[in-house]
Amino acid sequence: MANERLRTALLERGTTITEVAEAVEVDAKTVERWITQGRVPYRKHRFALAKLLGVEEVYLWPDALTPKQAAAVSGSELVTVYPHRWAVPKETWERLFSAAQGEIGVLVYSGIFIAQDTGIMRTFAKKAEAGVRVRILLGNPDALEAAPHGADEGLGDGMAAQTRMALTLYRPLQQVEGIEIRLHHTILYNSIYRGDDQLLVNTHVYGKFATDAPVMHLRKVAGGDMVSTYIDSFEAVWAGATPAGS
Repeated sequence: MANERLRTALLERGTTITEVAEAVEVDAKTVERWITQGRVPYRKHRFALAKLLGVEEVYLWPDALTPKQAAAVSGSELVTVYPHRWAVPKETWERLFSAAQGEIGVLVYSGIFIAQDTGIMRTFAKKAEAGVRVRILLGNPDALEAAPHGADEGLGDGMAAQTRMALTLYRPLQQVEGIEIRLHHTILYNSIYRGDDQLLVNTHVYGKFATDAPVMHLRKVAGGDMVSTYIDSFEAVWAGATPAGS
């Protein structure tokens, strides 16, 4: 059976069979068999081809990795775990955003600590002016979902108030080309902070403030799918959100 995912990935990127063969150091006929006959390459070739095409190894060959191999690859995406958000060094937050070359993303309810950090706010503006896409997702303070989440964290109506304050602080960034701010209605199980292929994922724990909950530092690794899972979640929330001020 032909590997249509591989065929499509090649077409989307305008990559030829000859170019693939040269890049992964195999014969062009071998690459043709990978596509037309669905043959599964050796792992080193799968890794090289997935990296070349900028897609997941498990997407191109979903049955190629054993559960143990998939777990090992995905586990390697975990850089470290902080027991609390307040334990994440300030320089880690700064590097996450300042090193981004293509994409910055923030998915939170209020993220007030980010909005109050003038250094990070300046970084967002500078990065956007340099061509980096900056997307910020805040909880809609008027949404019904804001109330139960505030109760979960012991904030009550304070969650909606924090979000309104964050919106006020973010307002100057709305004038910067390349920065988009949207409001979502989603119940979040974690907050996501993205700088290209690195994430800081702040888990949400019932009865605890977000600052007291653990944070995972993740870095994308070819063949792993933890980072992709969280990025897909971000994109799903983004697609259903509405522009702030609309």
